[in-house]
Amino acid sequence: MCKNAAVVFSAEYSEHARHAMQQALELAVTAATDGEVPVGAVIYDNDGTIIGEGYNRVIANSDVSAHAEMAALRAACRVRHNYRLPDCHLAVTLEPCAMCAGAIFHARLRSVIYATADPKTGALGSVSALHKERKFNHHTEVASGLYADEAAAVLRDFFRQRR
Repeated sequence: MCKNAAVVFSAEYSEHARHAMQQALELAVTAATDGEVPVGAVIYDNDGTIIGEGYNRVIANSDVSAHAEMAALRAACRVRHNYRLPDCHLAVTLEPCAMCAGAIFHARLRSVIYATADPKTGALGSVSALHKERKFNHHTEVASGLYADEAAAVLRDFFRQRR
């Protein structure tokens, strides 16, 4: 991994990434069932072992930080007994916001794959591209588009029911 510049990867998605994103999509549906914005997140290691997962619980927990990514990070850090996860990857159904991107960088995740962009608060390419900021001391690889249509459909259906 490049230490001085943001690295963006794409092309072929591994079976581990596909499996993790499928699990994240299931978690997003759980969030929707609970009345939360349907976002799911899964952290897995290089062997594909899932070590953390979560879905949005902002409303249920009355906690602005209870995003799917934050829940997955907390769970993975507990499993590893460490706040740094340099050999781990995040699969998340919606592009992370700035708060979650900051936590991702602090955890030193190797990579993030998000399914669909967030044109209102996305911090890894849409509104801003924090992973490309050269001044940060860690640079997480970022890719997008894996199961984008499925993730967008879950979000679209959720918000359509709310209108």
